Amino acid sequence: MRMRTALLVVPLVGLAINVASSAERAVTIPPPTAASPAKTGTQTVILAGGCFWGVQAVYQHTKGVISAVSGYAGGEKQTAHYESVGTGRTGHAESVSVTFDPQQVSYGKILQIYFSVAHNPTELNYQGPDVGTQYRSAIFYADDEQKSFAKAYIAELDKAHVFPGPIVTQLEPLHGFYPAEDYHQDFAVLHPSYPYIVFNDLPKVDNLSKLFKSDYRETPVTVASSGKAGE
Repeated sequence: MRMRTALLVVPLVGLAINVASSAERAVTIPPPTAASPAKTGTQTVILAGGCFWGVQAVYQHTKGVISAVSGYAGGEKQTAHYESVGTGRTGHAESVSVTFDPQQVSYGKILQIYFSVAHNPTELNYQGPDVGTQYRSAIFYADDEQKSFAKAYIAELDKAHVFPGPIVTQLEPLHGFYPAEDYHQDFAVLHPSYPYIVFNDLPKVDNLSKLFKSDYRETPVTVASSGKAGE
């Protein structure tokens, strides 16, 4: 993902692409057997799964999600900048802060979408074309309930052998989430013809619409509309 921003003005002209057949292939997985943690009010979980553009796009199209903000988690505040994180030496992972209404979408459903269409949880320290610990699969849990629920769900999926290999998603305590630069926010929404988005991220949104029809919304919730990026 290192050279993506240098190509922002490059359109895909006259290139026929079957979005559903390119890049990621979703895996149909069962929902968690346990009930999601019962809490009042909104909930937030920080999810890392490769380039944050695609993960953000998936949750922007998920019903019940109030905001999905691209950013960095796992490292210190002073190194939470794109160029620094790109070195792979900050401890950060490109992440997305997903705030949702549990009355509309459960934490379990958020994780089911995460493992099924948002990324490939069996790829260790890389995701598709992007390589490095900054692209690791990780759930930055806010409390012990989030941690234990995610841990149990991972164990269920591994036991059921729904993936060809073991899930390598790390469970890490959340010490801080730092929103990414403005030009990273709503990237897939604003640049749908950008080659990286076409090949790697639009297929994820397409998979969401097909595998999670009742949870998909056509009009995405954006950072620009929610005003969450700077919080």
